[in-house]
Amino acid sequence: MTSYRQPGTVLTDHTFRVPLDYDRPDGEHIEVFAREVVAAGKADANLPWLLFLQGGPGFGAPRPIGRDGWLTRALDDYRVLLLDQRGTGRSTPANRHSLARLGSPAAQAGYLSQFRADNIVRDAERIRQELTGGAPWSVLGQSFGGFCTVTYLSMAPEGVREAFITGGLPGLDVTADDIYRVAYPRVSAKNTEHYERYPVDVERARRIARHLSTRDVRLPGGGLLTVENFQVLGRILGMSTGSHTLHYLLEDAFVGGELSDVFLRGVESQLTFTSGPLYAVLHEACYAQGFATKWSAQRIRSEFPAFDPAAALDGDAPLLFTGEMIYPWMIDADPVLQPLREAADLLAERDAWTVLYDPLRLGGNAVPVAAAVYFGDMYVDRDDSLRTAVAIRGLRPWVTNEYEHDGMRVSRGAVLDRLIAMVRGDV
Repeated sequence: MTSYRQPGTVLTDHTFRVPLDYDRPDGEHIEVFAREVVAAGKADANLPWLLFLQGGPGFGAPRPIGRDGWLTRALDDYRVLLLDQRGTGRSTPANRHSLARLGSPAAQAGYLSQFRADNIVRDAERIRQELTGGAPWSVLGQSFGGFCTVTYLSMAPEGVREAFITGGLPGLDVTADDIYRVAYPRVSAKNTEHYERYPVDVERARRIARHLSTRDVRLPGGGLLTVENFQVLGRILGMSTGSHTLHYLLEDAFVGGELSDVFLRGVESQLTFTSGPLYAVLHEACYAQGFATKWSAQRIRSEFPAFDPAAALDGDAPLLFTGEMIYPWMIDADPVLQPLREAADLLAERDAWTVLYDPLRLGGNAVPVAAAVYFGDMYVDRDDSLRTAVAIRGLRPWVTNEYEHDGMRVSRGAVLDRLIAMVRGDV
């Protein structure tokens, strides 16, 4: 272990060895990294642990700089563990380089199938035994981390003292097709909001799309920027500053008659999966329980013709940006994903996914749970979340339109403070 100080905090790095496949405990093992954070004045105190489960899937935990963001509130009461979920951050990587050693796409797909919420929970339980001596800990799940928290309550509720979920109550029995059928209308509404806020962007987006439709435009890293890939920028529209970020990106698009280097670099920073390749190859799989997704977002898109760019390219319709959808051609468009295309196709066809949620066990839940449900959440369906809130015994939902999906990150601790108060019965 390595410990060091930042302003107002003491951090300690931990590395844990866990089985790749818990059904084969004597087989291959991987490392899982986690960073302990505690307030400087409480480093030696006997504080309860709070495990943080990051959104995604496929991204490492936050890299804090002192007492910032929601940590400001958490460190008043807890010793926080920021988990780099398996395959992310400083944990044993799962990317084009590490997966190349496995050889065949089938072997790669089999390996990647071990990186879902169920094994993240098993890792957490292995780590909990080591850090707390078996005592239950508190769990905070953001977005996909909330999905993992519901899996935790299904698989090992004895390990959880209390749970806080923000923007991450999943539908317990919905399919990927169900999810995207209600997601596309939400994304369309976010487009409408954006264009009402910035009417000038209607023509700007259309001009860029028409330019891309007649030229071979490459991003600085070599990836091809097509009209469809340009539409993917809409995945930021569900964040608190996403609409503004998109607006400023579009206004810098052209220098003369060509797309500017500033624009292309900014687009690439939003589109690349360099920091989270697992997000692309396992995104639909995080919804799968006993069925194959078969590139659901791509199939369901055909049911929503407004997202076809043809109306903007050939007429006066606004170009609709898409949301948190992964399409098969995105694998081909990103150099860091291209070697994983065949494995991604195999994962899309896989139907042997385990069940992630146990409605019967959740219906008898005894763990105190509070969940923030963001009324206009573009990424997680509000109605699915509210049905799940009713299905989990004792869960207290807080439905709010004060924040977008990233409310916990931008609220400077206010969202977490509210959830803690709810679990404690103070509100």
